[in-house]
Amino acid sequence: MSWFKRVEKGIVTPTEEKKETPDGLWYKCPECKTVATMAEHKRLLSTCGNCNHHDRIDAAEYFEIMFDGGKFEELDAEMHSGDPLHFVDTKAYPQRLVATEKNTGLRDAVRTAHGLSNGQGLVVAAMDFRFIGGSMGSVVGEKIARAIDFARQQRVPFLMISRSGGARMMEAGFSLMQMAKTSAKLALLSEAGIPYISLLTDPTTGGVTASFAMLGDFNIAEPGALIGFAGPRVIKETIGKDLPKGFQSAEFVLEHGFLDFIVDRKQLKLKISDLLGMLRPAAIAATAPAAKITQRAL
Repeated sequence: MSWFKRVEKGIVTPTEEKKETPDGLWYKCPECKTVATMAEHKRLLSTCGNCNHHDRIDAAEYFEIMFDGGKFEELDAEMHSGDPLHFVDTKAYPQRLVATEKNTGLRDAVRTAHGLSNGQGLVVAAMDFRFIGGSMGSVVGEKIARAIDFARQQRVPFLMISRSGGARMMEAGFSLMQMAKTSAKLALLSEAGIPYISLLTDPTTGGVTASFAMLGDFNIAEPGALIGFAGPRVIKETIGKDLPKGFQSAEFVLEHGFLDFIVDRKQLKLKISDLLGMLRPAAIAATAPAAKITQRAL
């Protein structure tokens, strides 16, 4: 039965001449299973064109999104952790740091930078989950504190992009102290009348949620982000009850009043720019001398 045979030229290909599709050309959404090209996925800023699922991205990609032309000046780029407690689990903490730095090219779990965003000055601190789960240690707290100081000195707004599993156990109490340090610095920023916007991404948990991530003048989040203190399993075991559907999702947290709004990553830069445009006149008025305010009022 000749119709079973593919005899047309170009259809019959010897096995040794077959070519495999190179890796990295296609993206399959983990939520809706839609397949798209990686080029399209990158064009949509690592979001699904069908269901709008937001993939995790690293600090460098957020800088590319937020800063005009992807141009920025990084702050405290060479700072890295010590080993104050001589901590050892499956390996010594210094060994873990060296291995993580080698695998990720990062010095620690946060990068800080300043530049222009839609023509406005902006300081951004972006956490990176690839570095020990985005855990908050001494370096993370110190770099955020210094970024806040820079924003206060230069009188430009501060954007914190959080993505973290919480405090870093290898630094124990030193890690927990960063909650107080960053919160105190943010209080000084508030007294100076400089806007602070906190963006919570997937996941934002533990001591990060309990400190700087929830202290913004505006607390915003990406769609579907996991936001909470303890994990759902721990909470369920503690209270002995089933949790509501979508518990600790950004949408659930927004509905219960802990967020101001949810913003699509593709609209993030414009939303932040518009928000800062509204806040800037109020910030200027709040810090202007009383005589000048009175004169303008007259």
